[in-house]
Amino acid sequence: MKPVTNWYFKLRDYEQLMKDWVEELKKRKDIRPVVWKTIDEFLKKPVIYIKREFEEKYMGLKDSMPAHNYIEEPKKPSFTIEFDKLSDCDEACRVLTENGIRYRTGKTLVPFRLTGNIEWGVPAPVMDGVEGLTVWVWPESLWAPISFTETYLESIGHDKEEWRDYWCSKDATVYQFIGQDNIYFYGIAEPAMWMAQQESENKTASPADGELQLPVIVANHHILFLDKKASSSGAVKPPMADDLLNHYTPEQLRMHWLGLGLGQRSVSFMPKPYNPDAKPEDADPVVKDGLLLSNVYNRMIRTAFYTAQKELDGVMPNNAPEEKFLADAKKAVLEYERHMSKFAFHQCTYVLDSYIRNGSKYMAKALNGEYPDKEALKQALANLFYMIRIAGVLLHPMAPFGTEKLREYLEVDERIWSWDTILEPLTYFTGNDHKLKFLPPRTDFFTRHESQFAAAEE
Repeated sequence: MKPVTNWYFKLRDYEQLMKDWVEELKKRKDIRPVVWKTIDEFLKKPVIYIKREFEEKYMGLKDSMPAHNYIEEPKKPSFTIEFDKLSDCDEACRVLTENGIRYRTGKTLVPFRLTGNIEWGVPAPVMDGVEGLTVWVWPESLWAPISFTETYLESIGHDKEEWRDYWCSKDATVYQFIGQDNIYFYGIAEPAMWMAQQESENKTASPADGELQLPVIVANHHILFLDKKASSSGAVKPPMADDLLNHYTPEQLRMHWLGLGLGQRSVSFMPKPYNPDAKPEDADPVVKDGLLLSNVYNRMIRTAFYTAQKELDGVMPNNAPEEKFLADAKKAVLEYERHMSKFAFHQCTYVLDSYIRNGSKYMAKALNGEYPDKEALKQALANLFYMIRIAGVLLHPMAPFGTEKLREYLEVDERIWSWDTILEPLTYFTGNDHKLKFLPPRTDFFTRHESQFAAAEE
């Protein structure tokens, strides 16, 4: 990337482009409202909020301030003054401060600091003839993923310049998953800096092929810890990943967090081992969300395998799934795909919950231990293995360990995860008379953490 040649990148130069971009974001179903609403807040004019008790004093000073609009808001404990230019707002702040008037400024676009003089920082190119500067941590983090892309390409023997195929091509999309606090950096500063890199003097929020493309931002609301906002620098510290893994499996944590709906609102993370108010008889909400896998889906898979081993010598039936099961699968896949396209991960977990539980009900009814009609058994198993296959593919991004183990015992290759053949039965990959890998007794594909078994025994 070529350097942006000013120490403080002037975001206001790109204000209208950002406004045009936000209007486009508002129309897109794959952009969470928290993204464009937060960006929109920073695109407002510079304002100052002044407590109502200082209104009379302000009236005596307003003529000494740069031109501004007085905004009357009778129901609020403060009034607002609005400026067209940031420099005028800064001058007004100086006047208010000198006269002892308390105020606060609103969100708006301000120059974005690019460099500093911290010795351990990343060396910056010479800017405006000044040498020895280092890049401030936040700007450097914006292009760090491009550096990572270059480094990875080089590590696998590719030309590192191939990074442009991923970041500058209309045929590729970069998705950035971030927290709500970082929308300013990745949703305002980064797009403006990307536009500043464009060769043409007429910058645009819709870059041509070959220019840096604007990433798709997927921002979560805050996840609270025991109903409080936690941070490494605050009074409430969040638990570290290593510590959480002493209590939960990665798949339990992933299923719980995906189901919280952080794309819609802030939600509290309430793990029982960390909750001083939790009673011994209370259920752990993190464990509860994982039971769909460790109890319900696990039982479906084991029952299908053990029945096939006992009744069919471990050979998977080659019957085609019945029409009802094909229709149910298509409905679940399309719903899941629709929600996933909008990053509505909690809705995806709801689809899976319904589909797996319906499969469990069918299993309990169809596989009851009495099989005088082998053909009927084969058809029931074919239906069940089809549901297991569909659920496994949809679960694969969320629970990769357990679903990869399922693939291993099905004795199929990674083509099973392809969306191109998502609705095909397992025989599409295996052919007829396919023998499954032998599943030993009491084998689990999804399990609870060992500490949870100890707690249950107590």
